[in-house]
Amino acid sequence: MKYHELGYWLTESAKWVDHYYSTLSKRPVRPNLSPGDFTKKLSLSPPEKAQSVKAVFEDFKNIVPDAMTHWQHPKFFAYFPANASPASIFAESLSNSMGAQAMLWQTSPAATEMETVVVDWLRQALGLKDGFKGTIQDTATTATFCAVLTMREKALGFSGLKDGLYGSKKLKIYASDNVHSSIEKAVRLSGIGENNLCKIKLDENLSINHNELENKIKKDINDGHVPAGLILSLGGTSIGASDDILPLMSLAKKYGLYTHIDAAWAGSAMLCPEFRYLWEGVDMADSIVFNPHKWLGAQFDCSIQFLKDPTDQINTLGLRPAYLETLDVEEVTNYNEWTIPLGRRFRALKIWFLMRIYGLEQLRDMLRNHIVWAKELENLFESDENFKVITSSPFGLFTFQLLSEGQGSDEDTKKLLNLINADGECYLTQTLTSKKFVIRVSVGSFETTREDVLRVHAIANKFRKAIN
Repeated sequence: MKYHELGYWLTESAKWVDHYYSTLSKRPVRPNLSPGDFTKKLSLSPPEKAQSVKAVFEDFKNIVPDAMTHWQHPKFFAYFPANASPASIFAESLSNSMGAQAMLWQTSPAATEMETVVVDWLRQALGLKDGFKGTIQDTATTATFCAVLTMREKALGFSGLKDGLYGSKKLKIYASDNVHSSIEKAVRLSGIGENNLCKIKLDENLSINHNELENKIKKDINDGHVPAGLILSLGGTSIGASDDILPLMSLAKKYGLYTHIDAAWAGSAMLCPEFRYLWEGVDMADSIVFNPHKWLGAQFDCSIQFLKDPTDQINTLGLRPAYLETLDVEEVTNYNEWTIPLGRRFRALKIWFLMRIYGLEQLRDMLRNHIVWAKELENLFESDENFKVITSSPFGLFTFQLLSEGQGSDEDTKKLLNLINADGECYLTQTLTSKKFVIRVSVGSFETTREDVLRVHAIANKFRKAIN
């Protein structure tokens, strides 16, 4: 393929995209395949001779879409959404076409300066205090890892970067026992060690127990350890639980802990002022992460990390060898110094398109609709004698079990989930809460409708009859 041919094939791909989305609701959300089925359709040897673009594109159309899980499907209610709004897809295609490497200001001035502006747009949209700065990471996992590395270095007086951890006191990181796996991964890879991640039990409000946390901090200090950081959650992955941020943040400040809030999914809901009471005290945090690529409509990957003062993270992660200096200009922002990879894509463009084309008003309406429709669906299950709602969240997520002889049944609930997903009309996933196997419903697809959401109850009832 030559560059002069690209316009034609991009036009053909745009036609395919239009057809894909116009027929998406009629496709199964998840393919009914076994591992290895798709591999059988691929050549296992690399091609020696060039093949025509038409042939490759035809093969794509014939074998790839039917072997994909369709994350943009309006009946995708699994995991959390990974929305790709039309505006974001449009912007991403432009960014991909330019193929920029935005590692430094001088390698793409527009990418760096737009990132500064759109991150501040989001700060304002979420109601965060003026003064927070931020950067666009790839995922919340990376943002959390950056925060944990900064906790480590703050606690060590920035000696760990050169001297390592050998001979230092044990560092302690605190989080709930409902913590996301990315926190465990960050503590492992930081060298702090998973055994030094202190998981605090939840109270009756599904928040970190304040008294237990303080008692653990005191004990660690008495044992000669160094409390280094506290990680709180807003809308946890499993059941949407949130920590009571204000008093916990106050406790963290009392003991000098660096604080990070994981609001990867539910942070988007903070565009709506009526939900901000759920993260009262957020302005006390040192680091906050939320993912516009989940609920807000920015195409994956796009995770925002806000920092009260980026200095500590830059001192932890930043390097500027001579070959990365920008010559003969005043100090500039180079966002690679705020994170782990040197290479950076032009992620700001899709946020700029998204927020301008939909506006905060339309985005808020979408978020509010999802939350209202999820509550309507939850009420349908709650009022149905064949099901029991196990957990509820204010953000559009709930879990339920299938009842057998009036009791919740792990085994029957698992059978029900498998039947629903094998059918393909909608896609749900599971979690464990209080040792119960539950079906988890997360509403957030960019194109979902009230009818799509409420349909889940009818689907569940259809397959319940096959079990009961």
